Amino acid sequence: MDLQRKLAAEFIGTFWLVLGGCGSAVLAAGVPTLGIGYAGIALAFGLTLLTGAYAFGHISGAHFNPAVTFGVWSAGKLPTSHVIPYWVAQVIGGIVAASVLYLIASGNAGFDVTAGFASNGFGEHSPQGYSLHAAMICEVVMTFMFLMVILGSTSEKAPANFGPLAFGLALTLIHLISIPVTNTSVNPARSTGPALFQGTWALHQLWLFWVAPLIGGGLAGLAHRYIFSSRKA
Repeated sequence: MDLQRKLAAEFIGTFWLVLGGCGSAVLAAGVPTLGIGYAGIALAFGLTLLTGAYAFGHISGAHFNPAVTFGVWSAGKLPTSHVIPYWVAQVIGGIVAASVLYLIASGNAGFDVTAGFASNGFGEHSPQGYSLHAAMICEVVMTFMFLMVILGSTSEKAPANFGPLAFGLALTLIHLISIPVTNTSVNPARSTGPALFQGTWALHQLWLFWVAPLIGGGLAGLAHRYIFSSRKA
């Protein structure tokens, strides 16, 4: 399948992930008495990934995340020539999703984009005040485990057609654990879109939500390669 179709799938899938997940946080999380809270946001991210993976997984692999692309490449399952184009499509998808969310949220007179706009942060901008080192460890470990689930559930001997379900459940669990720490990134494209609109502290802290997920994803790819090469041997 040609690269352009794969990039289109990555763009739309990332758009859906960011719109569904961040949209739930911005529009529905804190609604008085009926707000969905942390659990609802976690489920929204999981559902958008699950549905997007079933829709586009057979086209592009349903990465929707630069850290996933890097991890899949590190595991030896993606050509080097695809990495940067995938990243570009994913980041653009995240930015367009944040743009649509901003247009919707702006329809409420009390909306203030500088209040956070579902951005990721640490220190005083962590939902529960977690430090930089806590945020770094959390994002590296959560991304590492996310990739281990993705790579393992899509390996040759894994049950067929259950990969998207594993992806979605893993992302839901990751959010349940780490929303209080960083508002959960594990995805640089998800972090970049909202940060551009928040415009101040979120942009200053964005580096962490590129560096940590890429480290976690890369390590997972190497670990997967070692474990599964040993298994074949």
